[in-house]
Amino acid sequence: MTLRRVVLWRHGETDYNASGRMQGHLDSSLTETGWNQARFAVPVLAGFAPEVVVASDLRRAKDTATVFTSAVGVPLRIDERLRETNLGKWQGLTGVEVEAEWPGRMAVWQRDPEFAPPGGETKVEVAVRAAAVVADLDAELDDTVVLCAHGGLITALTARLLDLPVPLWPQLAGIGNCHWTVLTRRPDTDGRWRLATYNAGITG
Repeated sequence: MTLRRVVLWRHGETDYNASGRMQGHLDSSLTETGWNQARFAVPVLAGFAPEVVVASDLRRAKDTATVFTSAVGVPLRIDERLRETNLGKWQGLTGVEVEAEWPGRMAVWQRDPEFAPPGGETKVEVAVRAAAVVADLDAELDDTVVLCAHGGLITALTARLLDLPVPLWPQLAGIGNCHWTVLTRRPDTDGRWRLATYNAGITG
């Protein structure tokens, strides 16, 4: 078995997103906007015809994924390896609050994938655990899977699957709420992934 396509779908807007707070492993809830974003995305994502949807165990991702699987009838699995980056002591804080307590450290975190917030994990560590999910699915499925997860995880996993040098990872922009990234394989590329779509989405 070999996957042909991976669709990385970020959860809809949450109460923390709306208030500008960092979530990490905190279990925030979708706003009404977030629920609607998920509904708007269903027709487009259905066109990818995924064999299965695998979601992070955090509620914002599970709820987003369930909107799709309930509408389309695709199986849903939950995998805690798709959780967002553990932000340690920064979780629940705004960027202003982080800067006040740890001056200059957020800027370091944004440009260095090997830097971890205090008590948290690095983007490289996040990519390793997320890539293990893809490897497991690669041994089982032969077409398309949707992974419903989180912005930080999606950018890190994308960089790893594309084999980008770690210092270049920050060149990938962030992912909007309920937007998706698509990676595909061709038979003549020795199993290497290529980027087909990045940060696409529906507004309404």
